[in-house]
Amino acid sequence: MLSAEVSLAAELKAAAARTDITPPLKQAMWGYSDRKSGATGVLDPLFARILVLDDGSNRIALVTLDLGRSFGPPFMDSVRQRVKNSAGVQQVFFLASHTHSGPVIDDSYPEGKIPPWETEAKDKITKAIEEAGGRLVAARIGTGYGETFIGHNRRYVQADGTVKMLWRNATKIPTSPVDPTVGIIRVDDTSGKPLAILVNYSCHPVVFGPDNLRYSADYPGAMARHVEENFDKSPICFFLQAAPGDINPYFDKTPLNEDADRLMKETGEQLGHEAVRVARSITTQSPEKPSLKYSLDMMNFELRWDAEKVMAIVEKRVDATTAGYYRRSLVSPIPCPVMTLLINDEIALMGMPGEPFVDFAMNFRARSPVAEAFFVGYANGYYAYFPTIKAAVEGGYGANSLTTRTEVGAGEAMVDHAIVKLYQMLGKLKPVPSP
Repeated sequence: MLSAEVSLAAELKAAAARTDITPPLKQAMWGYSDRKSGATGVLDPLFARILVLDDGSNRIALVTLDLGRSFGPPFMDSVRQRVKNSAGVQQVFFLASHTHSGPVIDDSYPEGKIPPWETEAKDKITKAIEEAGGRLVAARIGTGYGETFIGHNRRYVQADGTVKMLWRNATKIPTSPVDPTVGIIRVDDTSGKPLAILVNYSCHPVVFGPDNLRYSADYPGAMARHVEENFDKSPICFFLQAAPGDINPYFDKTPLNEDADRLMKETGEQLGHEAVRVARSITTQSPEKPSLKYSLDMMNFELRWDAEKVMAIVEKRVDATTAGYYRRSLVSPIPCPVMTLLINDEIALMGMPGEPFVDFAMNFRARSPVAEAFFVGYANGYYAYFPTIKAAVEGGYGANSLTTRTEVGAGEAMVDHAIVKLYQMLGKLKPVPSP
């Protein structure tokens, strides 16, 4: 006899949203210390893009930012608390693209003077998460991979073992390591209409150099526009910056008078073309057993350098404002949040809070206990460069320069942590010993 009770199976639900967080002009700009003024214009808007996912028991949000780094801990914690109360969103992950044509962001500000645009951005992002959470629909999900080359490894290890920085590589000399992988996560509604296309790739967004004083998402913005324009039922395209700590675009820091706008657009559209091809090839599925398992675990690392010795060097090279930024960042221990997200026991994402070298993305994919694995940098905080142990020994910018803060081996430790966490989420590592 059939039960009269109707059993409602859990289903994956999703919704996407976008909000413009472009600051007012005159804000100091991120990424280059030799800029002579704040922003003087807007080439293209800076967006926060929101993807809310729900498995019937858990609800999380991914927030990608057209910014040089994610916001500081007080900002992120405030948003998390507000949307937990207002929209039932239990965790929010913040992921920045690392454009060098956005505003300066700090973890804390002198005398607690938070820039008004940040407060406005916090309200916009919170409302966008709430809005997406209020219109969730049953969803299908799928993944795919392609490849393209838009950049090179800027640390050129010479025959004698020394490192030469190859910032620009317009002739496209082969370098290594480079990760050409274009990873795609596609989220549809049950009719097959794409809601969100997430593009994962490793390359610094620095086609524009310090002479550009216009806000711009750089090539990730051009990529997103290309993807959205090439789908009839326009989805929201997200950029998940992977591990570009040692990867530059071929046309790095192109002067404006050398057609930088065109080269930025072409770089983004090349990535976008491959993203569209892969996204169209994906057949999304409604998961039989939807699940969202996630963690944001704090790992503490020591400073790599003696803080006072670093400041003695810094104060000779930069202005007082920049020196103040350095001093506020030289904390010990350094609290690095490590993000681990497992979707339907099939799709894994890990995030590192700073600028990881490209080996970490490839290593994570190779070691992940699930085949669909995506590495994300600039996630949930910013603690500068994370070189591999090998690169730290070899040297070069980002490997043994002032822009590294954490002790050697921090990057490897974070990847190990995420791998262990995934095995635990899959039930393959038990919380208690066997009898």
